[in-house]
Amino acid sequence: MSSDGPYGRHGFSNNGAYGGASSYSGGGSYSAPGSYGQSYGGASYSAPTAGSYGSQQYGQPAPANDWGQQPDDDKTKTGRRSIAVQALNHNILIWAGFFTASLFVYFLVSGRDFSFLMTYGAMSRMFGFGILNVKTFTSKRATGISMKTLQLYCLVFFFRLTSIIRHEGYLPYDKTGDWLYHLIEILALIFTASALWGCLSPFKQTYQADFDKFGEMHVPPGFGAVYLAVPIMVLAVLIHPNLNNDFLSDVAWTYSMYLESMALIPQLYMFQKQASGVVELLTAHFVAALGFGRVMEFAFWIYSYHELANSAGSALPGYCALFAQFMQLVLMLDFFWYYAAAVKNATPLVLPSHSGMGIV
Repeated sequence: MSSDGPYGRHGFSNNGAYGGASSYSGGGSYSAPGSYGQSYGGASYSAPTAGSYGSQQYGQPAPANDWGQQPDDDKTKTGRRSIAVQALNHNILIWAGFFTASLFVYFLVSGRDFSFLMTYGAMSRMFGFGILNVKTFTSKRATGISMKTLQLYCLVFFFRLTSIIRHEGYLPYDKTGDWLYHLIEILALIFTASALWGCLSPFKQTYQADFDKFGEMHVPPGFGAVYLAVPIMVLAVLIHPNLNNDFLSDVAWTYSMYLESMALIPQLYMFQKQASGVVELLTAHFVAALGFGRVMEFAFWIYSYHELANSAGSALPGYCALFAQFMQLVLMLDFFWYYAAAVKNATPLVLPSHSGMGIV
C-alpha cells in the first residue's frame, strides 16, 4: 500500500431408501433398488435419514428375509455412521489446522494490523492449492480438476510476484509484507505449477478433458483460457493504479488482481458439465479455500480501494478491483451453500446442473 494511505507500508494506521425396496420372489420377479436420495438439478444424492435405511426402523427387530435369515442391518448402519463421522472429523481437522496457523501468524508475525487480511487471503490460496496437490498425488488422479483454472492461476501468481518482488506499493503494511507475503505467493505458484504438471504428465489419463471445455471456440483444445487472459490484460493496461510509479509493475499487479477474479470460472464451468454433479470433497475444499481467500481480500479492499488511484488521481482502478472481486463472490454463492451443507453432513458435495447465474 502507498505510504500516504491509512494502510501504507511505513506507518500503522430424503427418502432414505437404499436397497430396502428390492425383493426377490420365487416367481422370478426382481425389482431394482429405488432411487437414492433427492434430486439436485438432475444429480441425485442424499444422506440416509437418521430413522431408517429402507423400511427398517431403528429399535425394531429386523424381519426375516425370504431365506429365513436375519439381515445384518445393524452392522451396516453402524459402519455407515462411523464412516460419516470419520469424514466429518477429517474435514474439521483440515480447516482447524489452517485456522491455527492463521492465528499463529496473526499474533506472532503480523503485528495484528488490519492489512493482515491481504496476507490471510494469500495464505488461504496457498492452502487451497496445497489441498489440491494432496488430492492429486495421493489419489494419483486428476479427475474433476480444470487445467484452464490452473493455467490462469499460474499467470496470476507469476505476474503478482514480478510486481511485489521489485516494489513495495502493493504489499501488506504489517510485518508479513517484509518477507512472509512473498514466500506465501512463491509457494502458491509452486503448488499451482505442481498440480498443473500432474494433469499434464503423470495423471494425464485421468484428466477429464471432455468436461473442461470452457472457451474452446476457434482455438486449439486446451487453450480456452485465452478468452479470459487476453481481454483482462487489455483492461489492466488501460485501467490500473500507480502505487509503484512503474508502468510494467503496476500493470502486472493489476492484471493479477483482475485475472484472479475470473480464474475460477473454468473450474465452476467444469463442475456444471459433470453429469453426476458430484464433486470430490478435497476438490471442493480447494475451491472453497480460494473463495475464502477472496472474501478476506474483498473485506480489505472495501476499506482501502481509494488507495488504488491512477496517475490522474481517479479512483476508477479501485472501483474496478472491487467490482471484479464482488462478481467472483456472486458466481460462487451456490457453491458456498452446497459446500457448507456437504461438510456439515459429511456427504459428497452435489451441485445442481444449472443455477440462476448459469455457472454452477
